[in-house]
Amino acid sequence: MSTDNPEELNPEENNQNQEQQDTIKRITGMYQDWFLDYASYVILERAVPAIEDGFKPVQRRIMHSMRELDDGRYNKVANIVGHTMQYHPHGDASIGDAMVQIGQKDLLIDTQGNWGNILTGDGAAASRYIEARLSKFALEVVYSPKITDWQLSYDGRKKEPINLPVKFPLLLAQGAEGIAVGLSTKVLPHNFLELIDASIKHLKGKRFQIVPDFPTGGIMDVSNYNDGLRGGKIRVRAKISQQDKTTLVINEIPFSTTTSSLIDSILKANDKGKIKIKKIEDNTAAEVEILVHLPNGISPDKTIDALYAFTACETSISPLGCIIEDNKPLFIGVTEMLKRSTDYTVELLRQELEVQLGELEEQWHFASLERIFIENKIYRLIEEEETWDGVINAIDEGLKPHITHLKRAVTQDDIVRLTEIRIKRISKFDINKADQLIESLEDRIAEVTHHLNHIIEFTIDYFTHLRKTYGAGKERKTEIRLFENIEATKVVIRNSKLYVNREEGFVGTGLRRDEYVTDCSDIDDVIVFTADGKMNVHKVTDKTYVGKDIIHVAIFKRGDKRTTYNMVYKDGKGGSTFIKRFNVTSVTRDREYDLTQGKPQSRVLYFSANPNGEAEIVTVLLRAVGSVKKLKWDIDFADIKIKGRSSKGNLVSKFSVKRIELKEKGVSTLKPRKIWFDDIVQRLNVDGRGELLGEFKGEDRLLVIRQNGLVKTILPELTTHFDNDMIVLEKWIPEKPISIIYYEGEKERYYLKRFLVENENKEETIITDHPKSEIQIVATDWRPMAEIEFVKPRGKEAKPNLTVDMEEFITVKGIKALGNQLTADKIRTVNLLEPLPYEVPEEEITETEEDAKDNDDLRLFDE
Repeated sequence: MSTDNPEELNPEENNQNQEQQDTIKRITGMYQDWFLDYASYVILERAVPAIEDGFKPVQRRIMHSMRELDDGRYNKVANIVGHTMQYHPHGDASIGDAMVQIGQKDLLIDTQGNWGNILTGDGAAASRYIEARLSKFALEVVYSPKITDWQLSYDGRKKEPINLPVKFPLLLAQGAEGIAVGLSTKVLPHNFLELIDASIKHLKGKRFQIVPDFPTGGIMDVSNYNDGLRGGKIRVRAKISQQDKTTLVINEIPFSTTTSSLIDSILKANDKGKIKIKKIEDNTAAEVEILVHLPNGISPDKTIDALYAFTACETSISPLGCIIEDNKPLFIGVTEMLKRSTDYTVELLRQELEVQLGELEEQWHFASLERIFIENKIYRLIEEEETWDGVINAIDEGLKPHITHLKRAVTQDDIVRLTEIRIKRISKFDINKADQLIESLEDRIAEVTHHLNHIIEFTIDYFTHLRKTYGAGKERKTEIRLFENIEATKVVIRNSKLYVNREEGFVGTGLRRDEYVTDCSDIDDVIVFTADGKMNVHKVTDKTYVGKDIIHVAIFKRGDKRTTYNMVYKDGKGGSTFIKRFNVTSVTRDREYDLTQGKPQSRVLYFSANPNGEAEIVTVLLRAVGSVKKLKWDIDFADIKIKGRSSKGNLVSKFSVKRIELKEKGVSTLKPRKIWFDDIVQRLNVDGRGELLGEFKGEDRLLVIRQNGLVKTILPELTTHFDNDMIVLEKWIPEKPISIIYYEGEKERYYLKRFLVENENKEETIITDHPKSEIQIVATDWRPMAEIEFVKPRGKEAKPNLTVDMEEFITVKGIKALGNQLTADKIRTVNLLEPLPYEVPEEEITETEEDAKDNDDLRLFDE
């Protein structure tokens, strides 16, 4: 019997089921609301900050307690924690931890003692050993008791602020992180100066954009930041540079990591064989310095990429903008947070001005009343009065003829204040000083009124004042840059060996008795071709069956358009023979691909894999069958177009082919590779991004010159890292001289030299090693021209600009030569002019027009 429908149950079962449902639903008393109350409490009172002041409750109570204790001197943190417990009923540990976090952000609290280290992860000393006081910035920005809304503390004994009147986007400056019930928040810290600039732009009605800035520095890619909303992500990297050929230096680390966790991740990657290092030294103190020593023969550039790919040197951070507004959680982006905070600052400043205006008007009112009372000797009217009411009435009547210009009515409290004026003050009353006081109050009232009428301009001036007063030393620490995607398979250390058993069809790292193929890593893919024309790609394992009669096995490079496979196959039993050339750029792992036309008993007669598109010449030998006359001829693979792997190919012969022999090895049929330099990510690429450096063949190199005078030539590998002080990056022509004008520090003179780079495998210095020596300009034209502008001496006429023909000024000398003295006068600027015409000799032309046309005809076809 089906029980899908409750009506089909028998009455007894139906009653039991109804009772169970009633039992589950009946929640009464405190149980009914406990979870909701708990969740609300955690969200509102512990984990999520308020948009108004950017504080969580514990932080707000700490700041309130510090203001109550503030006398300009340092207080023991233990004392502050104890005082805060009057407002925060959750124990001293949570208060102390929250206070250390605020202090480490170096904005609101002036710290003294060991407050821990965000770089190393070391904790702060015990609260009885460290001290704190409010910073000048906090005193100016956070507090304003006259416009603060107050509430009773948890025990009803004291008052605490509902929200502090923070006149700054503090939440975005400090960041916030918390996990509540059913939601969490992660607002990343932003730059102090950029927040002020963005607030000013918002007040002016202009668009703005803000991105995080971390106290640990590093480099970040914010292309997917998504304004700090859910679903966004930023990538942060350590700043790694190359000290020498075997040493890397990490000077800045990603946010959310420490030097300890970073080193642990590097050691773990080394143990797993992902990278190869010799040792690590941690010299971190006030600044990060981690030295990574590499074994001889390990590429520093490749290791840097491997550190990003396999260690905590690159981390991803997912922001989540959640704040409390009107006692409700609200998910908004950082742009909206800044707008609301800025608008809130405008309102707070308006309230402060209104309070200030009211106080000034009260001072003006009483000063005017006091002047009337003394100047008109109204105090004498009370001499004969015997009762208090009589005194009040006498003063009131005496004032009436003189108060027409007052801005409000005179109250009994005003008259009481007049009676409290001392005789000494009346006897020394100076009418001129009284008038001056009233005039100064009127000027201040006019000023405050003007500010109220122009509140936006006043707020902009306020933010400008904050920037000028507190902005020193708060420049951006984290560099913004787009990151290139690092392919793990290209940078991983290949610490395993791949073997193959061709007959039985097994490939793996555990077949040590079989044929060695190449070094590999456990994240590599292996591409395999078999004699029946099948191809497949598998993950590197200890042992994998891939198909019998293996004819080629190698590490698969995804997206590789240069490796070209040349193949001749027989189409089924007794079928025709075809020839084809193809690339394999992308495949599905563990899937078998048929490179023939799929007929049974198809067979590969010739196969070669060519890393640079080489096209060999082969000899075709037919069987002597029937009336076949031509039994032997040559085929050049260069005549065959490169197509997709599923292409049929070109017909070789309809007759039976006996065998195919290699006659002559070929040269690359691929045109020289065009390489660009993307200045945004500081990387080479072949995708057309950035500046085109030229077309490169296998032996071509790049010329690199740095501002510190180091010059070298390198192969154009896409994994190469470039230093920030690089001033020349171009295709190196060995015969073309390099010209430089530089300042020689020891002789205090300017020199010009021309030289050739003679040792392509050595990095050399082209200026003297004196600390004051520096390059002024580098020219890589054949016949460069420069214009020199001199500094004007005091009291003298400026020396006229000097035009220099560098080729005429000095001949080409050795790279270590000092050069010829150019001038002893101080140079203001050196500008390169249009070079003189130069005709490149024919033997130095790297590619003729005819070659270029031929190369353009060789097309690569993607599948």
